[in-house]
Amino acid sequence: MPTHRTPPTPAAFFIGCAVWGYKGWLGNLFPAGSKQPDLLRLYSRRLTTVEGNTTFYATPTRETVRRWEQETPPSFRFCWKLPRSVSHSGSLSRQFGLTLDFVERMAMADQRTAPFFLQLPPSYSPQQLPDLAGWLAAWAAQLAPYQIAVEVRHPAWYAAPAEAALMELLEQHGAGRVLMDVRPIRQLESQPSAALEDARERKPDVPLHPLHSSGFSLLRYIGHPNPAQNTLWLEEWATRLATWLQAGITVYAFMHCPDENRSPALCRMLYACLAERVSLPPLAWVSHPPELPQVQQQTLF
Repeated sequence: MPTHRTPPTPAAFFIGCAVWGYKGWLGNLFPAGSKQPDLLRLYSRRLTTVEGNTTFYATPTRETVRRWEQETPPSFRFCWKLPRSVSHSGSLSRQFGLTLDFVERMAMADQRTAPFFLQLPPSYSPQQLPDLAGWLAAWAAQLAPYQIAVEVRHPAWYAAPAEAALMELLEQHGAGRVLMDVRPIRQLESQPSAALEDARERKPDVPLHPLHSSGFSLLRYIGHPNPAQNTLWLEEWATRLATWLQAGITVYAFMHCPDENRSPALCRMLYACLAERVSLPPLAWVSHPPELPQVQQQTLF
């Protein structure tokens, strides 16, 4: 079994992208000419967390996980996504053995392990609440104090009474809620592009219900490719997150974009907006700062 880690400091804020090794960030997030083997080391000294999407498709070797730990500072956090063999098997409870194996492998990067991330498929409906309850109970019994956060995609989870039952279940087992904000790619007018249409096709069209549970939250923000189009949404999020942080809620924010080149700039934009509202340490990424659109105090309502 993994060695238990110390939970993160309450009311901490972590920000990052979905991946760390994107070559399009050379000359922006990374110095021009950076080599692929150096990208995690460079990334972890500019941003503070990463959404480990790659583990959804394949689990790395123990040696690879150990190397990742050695390449990152103690303050950095990995948010590992549960494999699809667990989350997309139809029944979570039947796959808890695979869950244990995965956590044991990935928790070797012990002090750098953020909440694990269970992304349920659109077919996983509230009718399967007992299955989710059994899996979360097993996690709480066998994997505490490792944290787990859950993302639901079936539309019925976002309506009464299923959403209230879900939030009660998450609180009961110390689990967090994953929030996905797809409004920037669905509600804003834009010139059609293959990347934007692909993002609209792949990302679930779910409403934003900004709920949190168990003292922490994972935010997945799907940004518009035009940075200036995001200012209203990011101002809204900064105001909300400031309130959460002041209330002791730890937040992990992951910035996505149909044009992955722009995801780091979204990180800087949200961090700058939030730093106007709460005290945050300077973001370590100071070289090659992107041009940020002027953020104005506005309201969506």
